[in-house]
Amino acid sequence: MTLTTIGVVGGGAWGTALAQVAAAGGARTLIWAREAEVVAAINRTHANPVFLPGIALSPAIAAVTTLDALAAADALLIVTPAQAMATVLAELAGQPPRPLVTCAKGIAPGGRSMAEVAADVLPGWPIAVLSGPTFAHEVAAGLPTAVTLACADEALGRALCARLARPAFRPYWSADVGGACIGGAVKNVLAIACGVVAGRRLGDNARAAVITRGFAEMLRYGLACGAEAATMGGLSGLGDLVLTCTGTASRNFTLGVALGEGRIPATGVSVAEGAATAPVLAAAAATRGIDMPIVAAVAGLLGGGTTVEATIAHLLSRPLRAEV
Repeated sequence: MTLTTIGVVGGGAWGTALAQVAAAGGARTLIWAREAEVVAAINRTHANPVFLPGIALSPAIAAVTTLDALAAADALLIVTPAQAMATVLAELAGQPPRPLVTCAKGIAPGGRSMAEVAADVLPGWPIAVLSGPTFAHEVAAGLPTAVTLACADEALGRALCARLARPAFRPYWSADVGGACIGGAVKNVLAIACGVVAGRRLGDNARAAVITRGFAEMLRYGLACGAEAATMGGLSGLGDLVLTCTGTASRNFTLGVALGEGRIPATGVSVAEGAATAPVLAAAAATRGIDMPIVAAVAGLLGGGTTVEATIAHLLSRPLRAEV
């Protein structure tokens, strides 16, 4: 299977970082962005100062202003915010089907994964998922990371891994597409909770407890949705959870810190996906009868129905139970 030209849909920090990976060694890579100034900067100065400042981009990356310009790409990486993905994918409906790799981390209404959304919007397109512990700036700078690339078609999955693999960017193939989607979405909500712990100065013990009990929630939800336990404990689950719950570069963690400190979070150019995912995930868990108290607490806090103090008190007063 030949995957020469990669198209990246989304010119934000993560989309630009993935374009940098795909273009390593001079491999042809196209990136679409809505912002005219981003397209101009990438083409003229090989940089994206709006979303990924300080990184010199490969001259093999060409930015485009229309999705039609990606028709020549052999595979597409979809790196839009989760809430915008369906709308953007609908604009690709007239193009010939080819491998589509979802890189957004979120859950759509009804508990649908990003892979399910993509399959609904573009039936007949081969779907894969790329997820894992990946801060965009580190990936773009060539620092080492490893990710999960999930695809039900093993031959395609391994071909995508081979095309994207670099000495410092190591993709591991998995057949568990649903599990790879779930880990990335749930960890964003849990990272907000850990940010609240940090912002409230509750200590490292408390953060470790939230990470551990949060992982238990992630595992329960994943297993109930048909995911494999190994996926939840892998790069796209536990690996991504540890990164976003401990790294201050996480947008979701930063949002949680602001909530914990009692500040109104500033609106910037980046998106904290967990804020949109929390209420949808909490509702999906409740519908399925899955106990996710940390997720429910974050959803309630973001919805304005409770305070940080009340939320913490509620979690600490839950009935004692067996750990497993």
